[in-house]
Amino acid sequence: MFIKRLQLALIHTAVAMTLVPINSTLNRVMIFDLGISKTLFTVLAIFPYLLAPIQVAIGSFSDRHPIAGFRRSPYILAGLVLCVIGVAVSPQIAILITENFTLGIAVGILAFGAWGMGYNLSAVCYLSLASELSGEKERGKTIATMFTVMVIGLIATGIGLSRMVPTFDLIALEQAFLAIAASALTLGLIGLFKLEPPFGFSSQPAPADNYTVKQMAAAITENRVAKIFFVYLLLLLAAILGQDVLLEPFAAQAFGMTLEQTSRIVSITNGFTLIAFLVAGFLDGRVKKKYTAQSGNLAALTGFIIIVISGMTASASAFYIGITLLGFGTGISTIANLSLMFDLTVPEKVGLYIGAWGFSNGLSRLVGLLMAGVVADLATQISGNSLNGYLVVFSLEAMMLLIAAVLLYRIDVDVFQKKAHEPAFTEKVALAAE
Repeated sequence: MFIKRLQLALIHTAVAMTLVPINSTLNRVMIFDLGISKTLFTVLAIFPYLLAPIQVAIGSFSDRHPIAGFRRSPYILAGLVLCVIGVAVSPQIAILITENFTLGIAVGILAFGAWGMGYNLSAVCYLSLASELSGEKERGKTIATMFTVMVIGLIATGIGLSRMVPTFDLIALEQAFLAIAASALTLGLIGLFKLEPPFGFSSQPAPADNYTVKQMAAAITENRVAKIFFVYLLLLLAAILGQDVLLEPFAAQAFGMTLEQTSRIVSITNGFTLIAFLVAGFLDGRVKKKYTAQSGNLAALTGFIIIVISGMTASASAFYIGITLLGFGTGISTIANLSLMFDLTVPEKVGLYIGAWGFSNGLSRLVGLLMAGVVADLATQISGNSLNGYLVVFSLEAMMLLIAAVLLYRIDVDVFQKKAHEPAFTEKVALAAE
């Protein structure tokens, strides 16, 4: 099982690393070097997350329509290829948008759309395959392996980009993105090789819980703790993920960092995220999950405050301290909140609640990225200083984390479980009638 676990991790890493050039290099080039609107870039960046709802349909379709005897592998491969095409084409956005704005936007929609469709197509299928191959007992080890290898892959990708594109050069940018695309495709193919046994599972898919959006909304709104956790996740993840597209151009604007230096930021943050994973693993079972989660939240909050101070004082040293804390806090928070998320489910309605928390995750990415671009541009226009736009966004994200930290104290797993097991009003009426 170890080999299969490692292969699943390679697929997960391959898909994730295709996003690094877009969110750590292309964003800096377009926003800082080419002076393209932050709002415009973030509108393109959220496009993949607008496609997220199709994951449910894709999962159901792959269950019922195997290709050549395989229910997951062909769909994973198709998704990976689309991700690779998206990242390979994306440098053309930077080239075309300065020469022909309309054509550049059209290519941008195609590139981000291809990546988004590929991500949604592959992610739901390789996670389903991971669950099927691992079984309930091995699932935790599989997820831990997938995330650990992914972070290592992101670190390596960031270092590779910084060396391949030390300064802004469109030809070097194209070559670097192609190299990342080729590396991702290679890793993905190694991961897929003999991973899924043909007809290894029942030709009839296991019965799945099919919940409507109305049922999911009711599960959240009728349970006070569920409502708080939904908002908590939304604020927390929107704050942590919203900085993705602004951190590199901010470093270039505030400290005059080269493209090589800003490309290394993703390696630094993910390096400390990896350390945080190990620390969180050690704390698991020894410290209450809420305490561990809160320590991660507060570390990320402190990181944002220090990043704001670094911009106000033009201190690159403070900036590095800030991103270190942000990366470490994100890692602790991710593991602890994932564990807390599984506590906030009930066995008979796992699909319902996991779907709700997944929806909150997707919504937070969309809100966080769009907010970052729009607020940064508005603050820049009002103040007349582009640096202030970044500082306002980071300050707002720090405030969101503070509110999330306060909400965490109101999340009580026992109260949630009691309410979740309580029959709904309609169920009570039905029972009374019987």
